[in-house]
Amino acid sequence: MTVHSAGTLPHHSYGGDSAGLVCGYLMQGSTPAMPLDSIAAAHWLQAHPQATPTVQGGTPLGVAAPFVWLHFNLAHAQALRWIQRHAQLPDAFFEALKEGSHSTRIERDDDALVGVLNDAHFDFAFEPFDIATLWICVLPHVVITARAHPLRSVDALRTAVRQGYTPRSSVALLEQLMRTQAAGLVDIVRGVTQRIDGIEDELLAGRLNHKRARLGVLRRLLVRLQRLLAPEPAALFRLLQHPPAWMGADDVQELRDSTEEFSVVLRDMQGLQERIKLLQEELAASVQEANSRSLFVLTVVTVLALPINILAGLLGMNVGGIPLADSEHGFWVIVGILVVFTAVAGWLALRGTRDK
Repeated sequence: MTVHSAGTLPHHSYGGDSAGLVCGYLMQGSTPAMPLDSIAAAHWLQAHPQATPTVQGGTPLGVAAPFVWLHFNLAHAQALRWIQRHAQLPDAFFEALKEGSHSTRIERDDDALVGVLNDAHFDFAFEPFDIATLWICVLPHVVITARAHPLRSVDALRTAVRQGYTPRSSVALLEQLMRTQAAGLVDIVRGVTQRIDGIEDELLAGRLNHKRARLGVLRRLLVRLQRLLAPEPAALFRLLQHPPAWMGADDVQELRDSTEEFSVVLRDMQGLQERIKLLQEELAASVQEANSRSLFVLTVVTVLALPINILAGLLGMNVGGIPLADSEHGFWVIVGILVVFTAVAGWLALRGTRDK
């Protein structure tokens, strides 16, 4: 078996190696994680087939057993073939990949945990479609994660492992991944909050400048995040009530705690959605008020011009009997009549606004 030391691991790009493996690590208790390539990982999995820890044989419960974490790029043609050939994962994992389900959930399938998680892209730009899916399968001896786009939380976890973090079990790695994802969501919530604060300040200062479109983008982002990231309560409840036999009580409790942290962040996101909704309503009211003022001015101008238009139409008819046609002061009489009628019309139009 070929295992690279931490100092000799070749640098993997986000595309992965020849098998689509982005990164691989061997976790052995408190010792630093050892990087693996796809060849070394295949040898290790062949030498360590799945064995459920028991008290009577194998590794006792509560004792940290070695396991590997393998992260694959599904955009690579060989990634799925390698997983099917070497990882010996349950069919539920491959069915989740095939059906393309993007609903966040963690379910138990016999002795395995199969999860579908959603996370922000590595180059997240606060756009509603900067979200991608991570498929994960957890067994006592192996954790397989697979994605089609680089994700923030996985990259943060990968960096932590390179810097010396070593989870005590495969479930602890899943729990840390969820905590890292929750921390990333907190950063997103803070970024959205700063943008909303800026829009609110400009709104209070009377500078609209098409802020409704920006608020709409932020609201769609939060709605999409909450829809995709909120775990399915029923599946998670069943898992926490009836975990696999190899999961320790500490792992179950920490998984429950990380889920609660996740729920707190989702509640904060829901509060931001309500805040954006109120701002949108206030913006809509401001726009409606401005439109009403414009319509009122147009109505007043139309009313003031009405007497002039009527008299001009009457006096412009080419018929006999037009009054004051032969009068020396006929023009000024007509002007006086127009002034009186215009003043009366203006008074009637403006009387309602003074009463309000």
